[in-house]
Amino acid sequence: MSISHLEAIKADARTVREILDKNKYEIDVFQREYEWQRKHIEQLLADLETRFLSNYKEYHERKDVAEYSRYFLGPIIISLKDNKRTIIDGQQRLTSITLLLIYLNNLQRNSQETVDINDLILSEKYSVKSYNLQIPDRKECIDALYNNRYEDYDATNKGESVENVLRTYHDIVEIFPDDLKGRVLPYFIDWLIDNVTFVEIKTYTDEDAYTIFETMNDRGLNLTPTEMLKGYLLSNIDPPEQKLEVNELWKKRIFELKQIDKEEDLEFFKCWFRAKYAQTIRPGRAGAENEDFEKIATRFHSWMRDSRETIGLRKSADFYHFTRKDFDFYSTLYVKIHNASVSFENALDQIYCLEERGFARSFYFPLLAAPVTTSDDEDTIGKKLALVSRFLETFLVYRAVNYRTLAYSSIRYTMFSLIKEIRNKTVRDLASILKDKVSNFDDKLDGIMYLALHGQNRRFIRFLLARITRHIETKCGVASRFVDYVNRGDNSKRYEIEHIWSDRFEEHKDEFAQKEEFQNFRNKIGDLILIPEGFNQSYGLLPYEQKLVHYYGQNLLAKSLSPYCYEKNPSFEKYVRESRLPFKPHEHFKRNDIVERQKLYQRICEQIWSLDAFDEFV
Repeated sequence: MSISHLEAIKADARTVREILDKNKYEIDVFQREYEWQRKHIEQLLADLETRFLSNYKEYHERKDVAEYSRYFLGPIIISLKDNKRTIIDGQQRLTSITLLLIYLNNLQRNSQETVDINDLILSEKYSVKSYNLQIPDRKECIDALYNNRYEDYDATNKGESVENVLRTYHDIVEIFPDDLKGRVLPYFIDWLIDNVTFVEIKTYTDEDAYTIFETMNDRGLNLTPTEMLKGYLLSNIDPPEQKLEVNELWKKRIFELKQIDKEEDLEFFKCWFRAKYAQTIRPGRAGAENEDFEKIATRFHSWMRDSRETIGLRKSADFYHFTRKDFDFYSTLYVKIHNASVSFENALDQIYCLEERGFARSFYFPLLAAPVTTSDDEDTIGKKLALVSRFLETFLVYRAVNYRTLAYSSIRYTMFSLIKEIRNKTVRDLASILKDKVSNFDDKLDGIMYLALHGQNRRFIRFLLARITRHIETKCGVASRFVDYVNRGDNSKRYEIEHIWSDRFEEHKDEFAQKEEFQNFRNKIGDLILIPEGFNQSYGLLPYEQKLVHYYGQNLLAKSLSPYCYEKNPSFEKYVRESRLPFKPHEHFKRNDIVERQKLYQRICEQIWSLDAFDEFV
């Protein structure tokens, strides 16, 4: 790189406002797709919430936000060429921040006190408005998000990036912390745009930009938290042969974790230390200091060093045992949990369901590991994982059918308390604790009678219908396509939510005086089933009586609407008889039929998430 080029390269700390305000950015066509997952946006929101609330006081005025501490989002590399700004590195973070800004803009629409952030999302030139991230294939999707019509937008077959953008926005809607809403919202937005910073590296040639990018990614010498933890542990193991043995084991296990994701080793240590050792969590009040739970998330290597006495690391033998046995055992367990979360297997099916439901890994991984001990055999480990995953899925369903939030900030204390309560428990004690907690839930499954599809619960409704469908199919000995039902399969196997009633108010004026009342009733879960993608395009506008024959060729939940399902179908007839579920054919489908299906769905859910299931493991 020449001297002149070096002089032209500039690196400056820039706030979100300075980076995005009326600035237009492009990305090269060969850059990777937008790939952020729920765990990434979850961690970002948790970090932002923690940093902001550590500064915020209720008596503060908005001008006081200027003195709050900063949060560093990382470097971005920009090539300035031909009067264009091209993002060479940082597309993932800039896209995610833009999605968060769009959400915040929508969230504050009806607030009395707002912050004008429109120019950070889009700007106008010559009376033409355009988004600051100028990525043509995402424009239609961003339009839907910006105009708060995301619940109606279908990203199917629009490309990987578009699907991931829409999914991430749904994740933000679902998990944005309640503690940052209401009066505090404009304070948070002020802080986000003026105190959250990037390091902007600007070059004036693509060659320089990519040289810097490669140097930062290929030749960086900074030690990761995992490497610093390894150095500390091995330095305290005295016999050289033990140190070499542990070093080989460490490299093998870290390599396995990185096969999942390049930073999965960091996630593992957070999970392990929270599951087995964390004792404290930051109180909810503004200005409170971070405790074990938060410190592990940010600097687990230094937390571990400071907590060595509590953990029981005093002499060389302790450090050897900790790495040779505990590290080996729990890293293997972590991979087992991960595999169950991404690949459906009947023995640990509810772990897959937790992942599909979008439950925070930062909660459910530590919870699953908490009761497991190094002395447990495989059968005991399987029972403990099944018990905890059953409890967590029950917890999620009970809350969701009653419109209770699952935002990180709303359940973090409940989840952390549970981690400590079930830590190292036997199968019998674990089953007793979890069963007792479910029996004392404030929420009950009768919330299903009021459950309806709306913009923010589409993913849950799909999941619930999939679980109901799979349950009755499994009970009848019918092969279930659960993975396809919950939309994890390829595009050719996708299922979608089908309204049994066509969207024709004029056909229901005998029961509804107002169209709004009809629409509200049409969205009740009793009027919903899952059908293959494309079915609605072919039959969606037909009257129910004409669609009914086509439903008979679908999954068992859809098929159960048809009288033919109750003829010469011994396995289904036996199941209905023994389960005493109120199945019945519906030759016509009126208002009361929806109510009856609603009751049927509730009864099926009561069987799926029955308290008796906890006793089966003892």
